[in-house]
Amino acid sequence: MNAPVQVNPYLSGNFAPIATEDDFHDLKVRGDIPKGLRGAFYRNGPNPQFAPRDPNHHWFAGDGMLHAFFVEDGKVSYKNRYARTPKWETEHAAGKSLWGTFGNPMTSDPSVAGKDNGGVANTNVVWHAGKLLALEEGHQPLEMDPLTLATKGYVEYAGAAKRFTAHPKMDPETGEMVFFGYGIGAAPFSKGMAYGVVDRTGKVTRLDVFDTPYASMVHDFCVTDRHVLFPVLPLSGSLQRVMSGGPAFGWEPALGSHIGLMARNKGVETIRWLTTDPCYVFHPMNAWEEGDTLYADVMQYARAPLFPNADGSPGKACSAYLVRWQIDLSGKTDTVKQTRIDDTAGEFPRLDERRAGLSYRHGYFAVDSTDSGKVVFNGIAHIDFKTGKRVVHQFARGDVPGEPIFVPKSEGAVEGEGWLVALVYRGADDRSDFVVFDAMDVGKGPIGVAELPRRVPFGFHGNWRAA
Repeated sequence: MNAPVQVNPYLSGNFAPIATEDDFHDLKVRGDIPKGLRGAFYRNGPNPQFAPRDPNHHWFAGDGMLHAFFVEDGKVSYKNRYARTPKWETEHAAGKSLWGTFGNPMTSDPSVAGKDNGGVANTNVVWHAGKLLALEEGHQPLEMDPLTLATKGYVEYAGAAKRFTAHPKMDPETGEMVFFGYGIGAAPFSKGMAYGVVDRTGKVTRLDVFDTPYASMVHDFCVTDRHVLFPVLPLSGSLQRVMSGGPAFGWEPALGSHIGLMARNKGVETIRWLTTDPCYVFHPMNAWEEGDTLYADVMQYARAPLFPNADGSPGKACSAYLVRWQIDLSGKTDTVKQTRIDDTAGEFPRLDERRAGLSYRHGYFAVDSTDSGKVVFNGIAHIDFKTGKRVVHQFARGDVPGEPIFVPKSEGAVEGEGWLVALVYRGADDRSDFVVFDAMDVGKGPIGVAELPRRVPFGFHGNWRAA
């Protein structure tokens, strides 16, 4: 009897890549796209150009593809383009995949042995200092034209450190872009970390390197108006493990969770390492300070999802929940207190970015009401931290929303007054929609929908650029 064909889940269904770069003008609109919503919504995600070399290809390793929705006067148009990184260009010329997953030397083509793949730029896209930057966490930011999505080249913000996070933080008061990079060092999976600051004009004003307790996948971090938190959590990275056929990144809870605390006006030599229970966080919602206490609201997992254990055995599915970290800035304790503040499974937490690093009232996230542990969603939530009320819009069966992005109604609008924009995959039709919510009435559902004639593969993060 023939063995069943094993299909990589990240290459099937709506995870599967699309083959074309398209321009769709004047999309069909249902409901009302507000006339005051003017600008562009950019969303990034993996879209492998060729069949990956590894049978265990990971979702995080696909070539980056930018999707842009241009909104004006109630109308919406769309285009998508590959992030043409050196990896993309080299493989495009060869007509096939050359690098293994995460650049794995054991599965890469001999023609690229010892060569860095040049990145995939597939995780996030931000607008800062007049530049549209496609980001991932292993290389410099890749600048792309905000209108045509043409690739313009790398911006060397991280200098010799070479690595720039997919999640820089924009300071709403100073206009600075605060960033970090992990795995800094001559060898892969080093425990070095970089910390840097780019001012509102695009000039790097600070870049430091320091060592963390161990090599870890540090996807995101927290920044308040006065402090930075560097979460080193036990999703460890190991070159020795890779060379012996094991996973590049694996769950290793015995290493413990370590949170680096640093004042933004002090040097990296002053970092104080705090501890907390083993856990994993891909994304914080926000962090802020009140007196001698720093709070951080994070989407926390009991263990790292989507990755195996360090010994190569399969990991367990688990969901993330909104947890509040509490840190004593006075130094009386080096333990981070954890308190779950909501029981709804979800991910992709966002806020009104004008309150980033400051006290805030409104938060938003994608919801998994089935608590499946599969990092796939069926709703959008709004949580009001002042009233404690959570409102959820649940989509029809088979529809999967992505990250909700807040857009203020005007520059001077009060916090939370505006819209949420997101992409939704329509499972029954195998295509996607751009949707708009009233951010103060999420439970009502989308007030406007622009229909795409095809699907946008599941991806990661996006942001809004005002017209």
